Amino acid sequence: MRRDPHGAGHARLRANLQTEIDSGVLYETLAALEPREDLARVYQQLAASEHRHAEHWRRQLAKEGVAGAPTGPSWRARILARLAGRFGPGIILPTLAEAERAMGEAAQLAKRRWGLEPSGLENTHGVLLETMQQASRHGMQGGAIARFEGRHRSMGGNMLRAAVLGANDGLVSNLSLMMGMAGAAQSPGPVLVAGVAGLLAGAISMALGEWLSVQSARELNERQIDIEREELEHTPEEEAAELALIYQAKGLSEDEARQLADRLLSGDRETAVATLAAEELGLDVSDPGGSAWEAAFSSFTLFALGAGIPLLAFWAAPAAVAKTVCLVASALGLFAIGAAITLMTGRSVWYSGMRQLAFGLAAAAVTYGVGRAFGVAVAG
Repeated sequence: MRRDPHGAGHARLRANLQTEIDSGVLYETLAALEPREDLARVYQQLAASEHRHAEHWRRQLAKEGVAGAPTGPSWRARILARLAGRFGPGIILPTLAEAERAMGEAAQLAKRRWGLEPSGLENTHGVLLETMQQASRHGMQGGAIARFEGRHRSMGGNMLRAAVLGANDGLVSNLSLMMGMAGAAQSPGPVLVAGVAGLLAGAISMALGEWLSVQSARELNERQIDIEREELEHTPEEEAAELALIYQAKGLSEDEARQLADRLLSGDRETAVATLAAEELGLDVSDPGGSAWEAAFSSFTLFALGAGIPLLAFWAAPAAVAKTVCLVASALGLFAIGAAITLMTGRSVWYSGMRQLAFGLAAAAVTYGVGRAFGVAVAG
């Protein structure tokens, strides 16, 4: 191995090991939460695969004589596991997907830069396909395969990311609005009015936009599923051929792919539609787009929570120090939001928190300066 004078290679090894440990714990969490026994077994096998990955990196660290290797899940993984238990698997699926992608890249980087051999197990999609094949040979139904694939392909709906960013939007926008008004106004009254108006206007706008977005996506997805249903009705041979090609692209032989496609499409019609929707469109027929009303309510609430921080601080503080208290409370909120983002990014809490703090306060400073300039101009 080529020695790295800065120790970056060893740091990367530790990071790889920690990622694999965390992924194994999160897959075990998914297995415990999954009500279907067949899907729970898939998650358990993925967890076992991650544990094997971890052992590979642990052996590499031992070979290099590196001390202080991680032995358990990180605080980030522990929090995500608890959030998944409270809010459902959607909290951690996007994080796992990103971790799997990053680990494939990390393994190749370790090989190129430091001469480390990858474990040969980084391609999680290959592990997933193998698990699906084994499960299907032991009786996993087509609908279960469709739901499993659909869950992994619809990872874009990251509830945790939406929560953090929604609260951040509310805090930054209302803080900036209130600081702009504070720069122009001579009394706290107009600032409070602006804060209330900013909270309501922003929250309603976010809710309406989210409702329209989710409802439109749902209607489009339902139309696509209907098209698949019509195509299965009128051209079943072509649909079977398309599905077989998808399975071939995933690694099955031509005969295996055709047999699997024929078996899935020859059974219950709705199960066949669910399979086609999942494989060709990445959609779950039981939930083609989520609830528009739930999304609107969540967006309203999250934006209002963030926007309420500077508003409540300004309202509760004595007039003489209201601006200072508002800024301090908002600064703490900004840092907390930046720290929460590390659940998704894995970056340093201090780095993300201070970055969020700097951006938020910079926006407030700009609007305060603009308000001050306009206030002086109007008063003059």
